[in-house]
Amino acid sequence: MKEKATSFDIAHRAGVSQSTVSRALNNSPLVSQETRDKIVEIARELNYQVDKNASNLRKQKSNTLALLLFEDPTTDDSLINPFFLSMLGSITRASASQGYDLLVSFQNMKSDWHAEYEDSNKADGIILLGYGDYSSYRYKLDQLEEQGTHFVRWGAQDNEHPGVNIGCDNYQGGFDITTHLINLGYKTFAFIGDNSVDAPEFSARYQGFINALSNNGLADNLQQFAAHSTEASGYAATQQMLNVSPLPRAVVCASDLIAVGAYDALREAGLRVPEDIALVGYDNIPISAYTTPALTTVKQNTTLAGELLVNTLIKAINKEPVSDYLMPAELIVRRSCGAPGQ
Repeated sequence: MKEKATSFDIAHRAGVSQSTVSRALNNSPLVSQETRDKIVEIARELNYQVDKNASNLRKQKSNTLALLLFEDPTTDDSLINPFFLSMLGSITRASASQGYDLLVSFQNMKSDWHAEYEDSNKADGIILLGYGDYSSYRYKLDQLEEQGTHFVRWGAQDNEHPGVNIGCDNYQGGFDITTHLINLGYKTFAFIGDNSVDAPEFSARYQGFINALSNNGLADNLQQFAAHSTEASGYAATQQMLNVSPLPRAVVCASDLIAVGAYDALREAGLRVPEDIALVGYDNIPISAYTTPALTTVKQNTTLAGELLVNTLIKAINKEPVSDYLMPAELIVRRSCGAPGQ
């Protein structure tokens, strides 16, 4: 008896992935018409039959979106980075305005979130928020694609990420805030934040920082200190910086949380901001406006981000064309950096 053809057989014949076959047979806009036609023809030749029970389950709608948050170390019990708290509110409002309920859940790398939501009809699609370096869970995103699950991710842009990605231009933000300091007259710099491939958003901000200095002949006048996006990590990295002589005159922090920790370390060392050292952050979280002095930073529009994540996901659910989107970053100038000597 001849074995029943599978989607993997079609993928092998077509020279594409199994997830591409699934998307093509479900008329996904993510597959070109040429590829779709090729796959449909091969399926016909192999007498491939779609599992109608699975197909019908897939077509059911719950009118619910799942928002999966990755836990962050925080000084309170929320375990949510303050930046993502702002976006959480925006996503909730955007979902409600589109007539969708929002299911919010913490997930970690050991759980099976990649196989729970859309397949069990808990939600029509998934928003991934706060997952940073997707390479550490790439295999789960690949599985989401293979299952035909609709998902959209907030994070750094590149050419290889699975699914649809919404993010902010972190490179431009890092470039603009560093250029602002250069225009004020600063000549020596430090960057506090992880610039490795494991922190793609911080790395993009660091590249903007480096290129702004290079464009102005200041590339030799910099130092870098690794830090995660917490106040404690910013404090520890700044203490390391304080052992360096001479001290840099301007410090670019990869996040506002890092900058808050840096404030504490500088204050304990008897250094004034900005009179002794200029300090800037990134994210424009609420506390940045209430530090002393108020923190110059870079704003990522969380209202727009939430709307884009929700609207893009709903379009994908409805099989409308979707694409990545890179939001502009906005420089927010406050009092933590003045002209040197002021």
